[in-house]
Amino acid sequence: MNLVILDGHALNPGDLSWQPLAQLGALTYYDRTEPEQVLARAADADVLFTNKVVLDARVLAALPRLKYIGLLSTGYNVVDVQAAHAAGIPVCNVPAYSTDSVAQLTFALLLEAANGVGEHAGSVARGDWAAHPDFCYWLRPLSELSGKSIGIVGFGSIGRAVARIATAFGMRVYASGRRAFDAPQDVVACDTETLLRSCDVISLHCPLTPDNAGMIDADAVSKMRDGAILINTARGGLIDERAVLQGLERGKLSWYLADVLTQEPPATDTPLLRHPRCIVTPHIAWASRAARERLLDIAADNLRTWQNGGLIHCVWQK
Repeated sequence: MNLVILDGHALNPGDLSWQPLAQLGALTYYDRTEPEQVLARAADADVLFTNKVVLDARVLAALPRLKYIGLLSTGYNVVDVQAAHAAGIPVCNVPAYSTDSVAQLTFALLLEAANGVGEHAGSVARGDWAAHPDFCYWLRPLSELSGKSIGIVGFGSIGRAVARIATAFGMRVYASGRRAFDAPQDVVACDTETLLRSCDVISLHCPLTPDNAGMIDADAVSKMRDGAILINTARGGLIDERAVLQGLERGKLSWYLADVLTQEPPATDTPLLRHPRCIVTPHIAWASRAARERLLDIAADNLRTWQNGGLIHCVWQK
């Protein structure tokens, strides 16, 4: 059985072993694959693995040998699932592998906004402390999380992990989304509009769907508390970036903290990247070694299960 990985570099830039997959078939690996290279590289594949390489209806129709699609991610919008369904090709993703890592980065971003650790460490390295007349200084107002309210939009595994950390910091937790109804007693379950109006910090942890694309638009920003902090470690498409930028410029938002953007990599002239109260990291929340090891192991287990006649983690199954 021929296995082809179209774009494996993000998952494994060299610090992991491909052995969990290599033991399941003859494995061919590519760091990256451009759209015009897909058909040639996938022509002899029984199994294709993709992270961000698009497998649309045109591509799938040109690959009659293909029997299985494995995603090296949770999201599956890069695959035309309906076309795969019509061709009888199961599509399996990797859910819940990065829960703790994403929750951790969510608070790394929030703590940078609250305390400016990186900002102040950079100042010290430049010699500012050595030249200062006082024993201490701060570059901007610092804040304390205890007693503040955080609203979590999307209360799946990541949202719940964020809630646990927030509670440990002494924050009041609100949650919205279809799974918020069974939130713990110390979490206020509410609709998203109530959450936007009630919280000092709003953190997005929902998947991107046609129904919620651009959900944080000008109207949503207008409903937030003055000086609210908005965090997005979910999907860039949840945000209307122009509306968020305007919120920052007008002082409605005090910070926008993001690990994702609408366009990735971003254009060099993306306005948000130049705003002093916007902190953006390059989509790294999922990328701890522990999380990537889990992703690879689950992807291999998905394939092994299919080879043995079963199906798990399928977004569509025959």
